[in-house]
Amino acid sequence: MTEEMPHHRQAVSQGGSATLLLMAVHFDALRLNPARYLRGLWWKLCGKRLRARLTIAPLLGTSPRAYRLWMAQEATTNRIGPRLRSDALPVVALVRSGPGEEATLASLAAEGIAARLAPARADATLQTLLLQARGTWVLPIYAGDILATGAGDTMRKALAETADTTRIIYADDDLLGKDGQRRDPHFKPDWNAELYRYFDYLAGTALIHLSKADTTAPLADDWPASLARQVAECRGQPVHLREVLYHRHRRPKPQRPGPLQLTPEERRSLPSVSIIVPTRNQVDLLRPCLEGIAATDYPRRKEIIVIDNGSDEPETLRYLAGLDPDFARVVVDNGPFNFAALNNSAVTEASGDLLCFLNNDIEITDPQWLTVMAHQAMRADVGAVGAQLLYPDGRIQHAGVVLGIGGGAAHAHRLLKPDEAGYFRRHALPQFVSAVTAACMVMRKSSFLAVGGFDAENFAVSFNDVDLCLRLNARGWQSLYEPRAQLVHHESVSRGFDRDPAGAKRQAGELAALRNRWSVHEPSPDDDWRSCQADPFHHPALSPFSEQFELRV
Repeated sequence: MTEEMPHHRQAVSQGGSATLLLMAVHFDALRLNPARYLRGLWWKLCGKRLRARLTIAPLLGTSPRAYRLWMAQEATTNRIGPRLRSDALPVVALVRSGPGEEATLASLAAEGIAARLAPARADATLQTLLLQARGTWVLPIYAGDILATGAGDTMRKALAETADTTRIIYADDDLLGKDGQRRDPHFKPDWNAELYRYFDYLAGTALIHLSKADTTAPLADDWPASLARQVAECRGQPVHLREVLYHRHRRPKPQRPGPLQLTPEERRSLPSVSIIVPTRNQVDLLRPCLEGIAATDYPRRKEIIVIDNGSDEPETLRYLAGLDPDFARVVVDNGPFNFAALNNSAVTEASGDLLCFLNNDIEITDPQWLTVMAHQAMRADVGAVGAQLLYPDGRIQHAGVVLGIGGGAAHAHRLLKPDEAGYFRRHALPQFVSAVTAACMVMRKSSFLAVGGFDAENFAVSFNDVDLCLRLNARGWQSLYEPRAQLVHHESVSRGFDRDPAGAKRQAGELAALRNRWSVHEPSPDDDWRSCQADPFHHPALSPFSEQFELRV
């Protein structure tokens, strides 16, 4: 392996060996949450390996020494092959002048990348530099940022493999403190155009192929970010290198969006919606759910279809019988509980252009939720739209679904408080995701029918929403998480959890079906993380045992 950067060597040496660091990280986890850590050990002693890892791994990732351990483990892996010719597919770096530019220029030279010092703000000099680089690959980089050892060869290899298919290539990064220590790694998703609208994760970490249009378009003063945005939005899908190639002194911050503001014309153009609510007994849940729908501010017709799946409690039956048919239509289906089949059947009676699948244990606290979700669902590139769902105590229950967590699929950022920073505030930003939960899901009826609806045979109760979203994604209708639609979810109150043998057997079969159809496998701590990514919007360096985007150690 090539020699590490001095600050990288220092970080590893100060932390000691990977074994000692691993012991320290476990000690940190024990101190952080003794009860949970010991519960994980108990599961391990009981032979419940997956359950033990799902309990302990999230604690390990929160240790302040987790990234040092990750670097130490990486340092023991020989990943760098023979050096490439330094003149192969040359890259010219444009260094935005400022404090630390000497270190930046030195790191570029060490990686065999030619560099030009560029002005701090866009001006005629910058325009000349861009014109000179037209038709080539450039690396706009900020003064003070430096490249990781081996970054030059990684870039040249990526260019050799992808230069004909993309015009922008970006990589992961971390921060370099004044003490020379690396911290706060950003393991980025593969290209996520919706997330990029609110979080610039390209600026200063992207190779760009300059066309004539790129060299003449006006740029903002922060020209590395401006140039990357203009190319990313106009020149095809960027390619992601899942490597930490940049050590930065600072990075752009996520920008949480304000409330969605629609023009009167946009509101008038929203389509009709059929809201489908399966239920069984539990009138104390159903009543506030329907009252919340009634109070929802939506400019077009809302058709409500309540599917009564075998209610037998007198109070619930009286309530259903007393519903005004002009407000909600009750459809009785007394067959065995099959969430997918119940909803598929209701869709055949739905007249709305949009479908909203809504659990009866959803409490509606924002009258604008449906307007926000419907507006997003009408986009040509969007399939299913999911909301931010909270537990009654205010913590996040759903912020999108990540494929592969625990060997199946899991809710992103679960148990995080909405005002916490989390993982680069991802839970607070609209973004494309692999799937969203059908506890509150909006989509075009035409798209639902085009993919055949829910798979009631293989996913009667679990993962039917994940499978549906993945089939929509495959047709080019990407799932979207919209945190500006926020509701409360009393999860599994009405049906309970699958702890009985029959329920556990059914869920195991549905998990096996998900794994077989979508190439998901149970993760192992011994896996090479680079070959383990199941979800393009997650990252293989993040733990496959944690819903909160913790580091994989």
